Amino acid sequence: MPDADGGHPALNEEEYRRHDATGLAALVARGEVSAEEVVESAIARIEALNPRLNAVIAPLFDEAREALRRGLPEGLLRGVPWLVKDLNTWVRGAPATHGSRAFRDFVPAHDGELVRRHRAAGLVVLGKTNTPEFGLNICTSPALFGPTPNPFDARRSAGGSSGGSACAVASGMLPAAHATDSGGSIRIPASNCGLFGLKPSRARVPLGNDQAEGLAGFSTGHAVTHSVRDSALVLDITSGLMPGDAYAAPPSPISFLDALEGPMPALRVALWSEGYAGEPVAEACRGAAHEAAGLCEEVGCRVEEVRPPVDGHALRAAFDVLFSANVRVLVAGIEARHPGIALESLIEPVTLAGSESARRHSASDYVSAVLATQRSARALGRFFERYDVLLTPTLAHPPLPLGYIDMQGEDWSAYLEQLLNEIPFTPLFNATGAPAASVPLGRDADGMPVGVQIGAALGAEGTLLRLARELERAAPWHHRT
Repeated sequence: MPDADGGHPALNEEEYRRHDATGLAALVARGEVSAEEVVESAIARIEALNPRLNAVIAPLFDEAREALRRGLPEGLLRGVPWLVKDLNTWVRGAPATHGSRAFRDFVPAHDGELVRRHRAAGLVVLGKTNTPEFGLNICTSPALFGPTPNPFDARRSAGGSSGGSACAVASGMLPAAHATDSGGSIRIPASNCGLFGLKPSRARVPLGNDQAEGLAGFSTGHAVTHSVRDSALVLDITSGLMPGDAYAAPPSPISFLDALEGPMPALRVALWSEGYAGEPVAEACRGAAHEAAGLCEEVGCRVEEVRPPVDGHALRAAFDVLFSANVRVLVAGIEARHPGIALESLIEPVTLAGSESARRHSASDYVSAVLATQRSARALGRFFERYDVLLTPTLAHPPLPLGYIDMQGEDWSAYLEQLLNEIPFTPLFNATGAPAASVPLGRDADGMPVGVQIGAALGAEGTLLRLARELERAAPWHHRT
């Protein structure tokens, strides 16, 4: 309700925080609160928490208030506050830095298609969130903006590369936020921050910069959320092809929100908790996966411990070739954009090292790396003819100390080895294009969040969402903020 001077007060903090995005939208739709009240509540939370969390690096509060004055579309998420990750996602009038000094002055003049779909659903963009330079780290600590800590323990990392978005959601600034994933960047911070994080199938959701492909098909975008239903609803409002897309995700027979309901199928779940290339996995992460397997059995699944047909060493080698080559193209573009300026003043040392490392690889190496990912996709596709879901830890360790992996070194190979040792499970689903999600079911001995990953066949997001919804009902996690 408007206050005495015609303005709109913020909601009570407790009332604001106990609703997910779907719940807030329902309050607005029923007229119980105004969109202005909800948005002002989010702004108040950001202003109170962001000085110590550094999750939001480009506030857009005045623009949001202007959007409210003009009137919001009558979409399914009308009046819900929203943050957009500052990586390859255009928001008109907002900096698009990618976490890099090289792009600190780049401001797109238009929204990307993904953000247009966000706005068409009634979401109110309040700003952009912190990310490591070009998303190349699993910790969020760019030289341009500084680190984003874990909201549960400021000495730990929120994860990356969607660390700003995950920190904002986990700390209660808002119930859900945009995130992207090229090697685990939705699932990694979701695991570290106790959130649900779904990486959709390749080409399910348009990229934020309207390109047809990102990082050899590894990249996709979606969200980090508290509730499974929020993830499903955001997927409903954003999914769909763009003209000229390089790929097409298999169509879903029903809406993703509808997929949450109905009888729980007796899913065939494969459990695996060892690193695919022999990477050591902490007992807290292995234990979380095995406990989740027991919970899956409680909700009616059949669980079998089995090694999937994944050549972890081949995937790591392919990851090196594909990522360093893409970094090389990126750095060449920066050189052309800033002629005569030393690259060391524009990009972080490991980014430059990755670009130089790409010179070791030939065009044949690149094609061989692509073929290796395609072989993995075929093998995983056949595996999912026998099993519905692959259950693993999300990460090799609980949240790492802040700054444990930084981008100030000059040895790309050493950096990549350290990074990949922490994410033995997530890149498989980027390489193959299949969907996967981190579910916040575990805790370590210190009480820090530990996620478990569930993955399925290409196009089977509905299966993952249905299982996650049942796990959410059996072991609710919404109090963990």
